[in-house]
Amino acid sequence: MLHRSVLLLLGCFALAQAEEHRVINERNHHTFDRHHPVEARLRPGDRIITKTVDSAGWDFQGVRRTKTHGNPLTGPFYVEGAEPGDALEVKLERVRLNREWGYTATYIGRGALTDAAAEARTLPPLYEKAQILGGPDNFLEGRTDLVPWVIDLERNTVRMREPASQKIKIEFTAQPMLGCIGVPPAGDEAPRSGPTGEWGGNMDYKEIREGATVYIPVYHEGGYLMFGDGHAVQGDGEAVGSGVETSLDVEATVGLRKNANLTTLRVVNDEYLISIGNKSGAPLNEALKIATTDMARWLEEEYGLETWAAHQLIGFQAEYDVAAIAGTIACKIPRAALRNRP
Repeated sequence: MLHRSVLLLLGCFALAQAEEHRVINERNHHTFDRHHPVEARLRPGDRIITKTVDSAGWDFQGVRRTKTHGNPLTGPFYVEGAEPGDALEVKLERVRLNREWGYTATYIGRGALTDAAAEARTLPPLYEKAQILGGPDNFLEGRTDLVPWVIDLERNTVRMREPASQKIKIEFTAQPMLGCIGVPPAGDEAPRSGPTGEWGGNMDYKEIREGATVYIPVYHEGGYLMFGDGHAVQGDGEAVGSGVETSLDVEATVGLRKNANLTTLRVVNDEYLISIGNKSGAPLNEALKIATTDMARWLEEEYGLETWAAHQLIGFQAEYDVAAIAGTIACKIPRAALRNRP
């Protein structure tokens, strides 16, 4: 048995070997593709300190870094030793707001309304360019369905700037989150940052935020971690098709779990174990099946529950989040329920 002082020395040595990588992409990408130039090569335990751009490519200074809309991604980050079958362990230690404006779409989309209600929507008139987003140069050509929001960094709040409701104050506490996180999937596919799958993608799940640890299956050597699509706040489902879109400061420590053999993403926070089911374009019950199946497997394999016990625990303690109406469901088990041992 190693002496305590030797263990402490080894622990300090391992800690000293971890590196910080301060990265701001010169170019942000719209696809999860292992052929993109690597922004940093990490060893397990290394820390990333970076910034994301918003869903249209504007950064923390209001400079548009991409010419097209659609969730530009930060990364990729190559993790030494990562191989197919492993899992990246991404500890989101800091996810913070870094500018004073954002924007959202105006109305709930067709995916969450009846056809009659969707037809009855009345879009607002085209706003003056200076009103739409953060300033005279921050507008999306041809879009008439965006509204501007003010982000108060000191109070940690967001409020709709225009139009102003006469009936309710549309102001909320900010809860910054990443709409996109994932890796390139198996094979040569390089999906855009709009759909989702077992690799992750545009899940728009509000629990992908500071304090969460995200476990992502690896399909290629190095993993090629990517993330983006910052939201200052968002409700379950992303019903209007956006959060309060903005840029974020992100700090994360990236670890590696060998031979994890995950079939989908998992999240752990202080309160819950969370399995995420992604099935873009399919009925939400398909995503629910993926999430529930993974949760049962997780409880059996890592916590040693009998199959029937895992099913009963899910049956009476599970909570389900509609993470994104577009096709993402999360199955959550309170961690406190797993402490009830005989």
